[in-house]
Amino acid sequence: MAGRTWHSLPEYEALRALMESGTTSKAALRLGLSQSAISRSISSLEARLGRILFERDGGRLRPTFEATQLNRRLDPLFEALDRIDGPIEPTQEALRLTAPPTYAHRFLVGHIATFLHANPHFFVSLEVNASEDVIRRVQEDRSDLGITGVDLTREGVKLTPYRRSEAACAMPKDHELAQLEIVHPKHLHNQPLIALSRRHSRRAQLEKVLTNSRSVPRIVAEASTSFAAVDLAQTGLGVTVINPFPVVQYRSDEVVFKRFESPIEYRTYFVTSDHKPTPAIARAFIRHLRLHTVRMQLTEPT
Repeated sequence: MAGRTWHSLPEYEALRALMESGTTSKAALRLGLSQSAISRSISSLEARLGRILFERDGGRLRPTFEATQLNRRLDPLFEALDRIDGPIEPTQEALRLTAPPTYAHRFLVGHIATFLHANPHFFVSLEVNASEDVIRRVQEDRSDLGITGVDLTREGVKLTPYRRSEAACAMPKDHELAQLEIVHPKHLHNQPLIALSRRHSRRAQLEKVLTNSRSVPRIVAEASTSFAAVDLAQTGLGVTVINPFPVVQYRSDEVVFKRFESPIEYRTYFVTSDHKPTPAIARAFIRHLRLHTVRMQLTEPT
């Protein structure tokens, strides 16, 4: 007869505190214990499970995949303990969310509204920042979850793929290029073009594609966001090449979007901390977005 598995709440508390704080000294301070007590609990848990749960990385202890998996499985246990020990009235869980204007102003606000209607006990604080600041806020633990379209690898953050998109050329419905199924770089030669600002890495990518095709459009304006570029194109000022996600969802009735033949590809990511577990409310919002993001042309989930 197989022996019955036994559990130790102090060991699980030590695991959770160490994952969230990163050092035994901070974990000990959080639980009101000594550093040696934390170390003994972790060593006992590793011996009982037969798994390595933490690896030393400089001055911090980095949780292994096994530790992360175990911690997620412990979520229901500690949520139940919180309900037992907590106040009679439920406390309001808060999500600190950050995203660039293209995602925040139109796309996220609608999803935040439906998320809160379905979960009235939740609270969301939305910060609108440039992509670099989105990464920095999560890195510095000032935001729980970020959404970005820029692949910026930074220590302390994790990028999880959310959407993949092809480059799109946007133009008014009566534009001469609107009859094409696919717009090629050569088609933009001598065309009025609305470009993204030079601070965007995509501007240099587009210029390289056009140069290789010996296509020289006439840049008539610049915009710092895809929405602004598409809105300028709608006025008849020119065409623009942008990431269609999520712009196409809100402008497809007013502007024509055609696939732009090029190696340019766009990816949208969820940004979370790589040093501590993702809060349950952040995981819930990620699931909500994946479930409720509508199907759009030129873009697909990843």
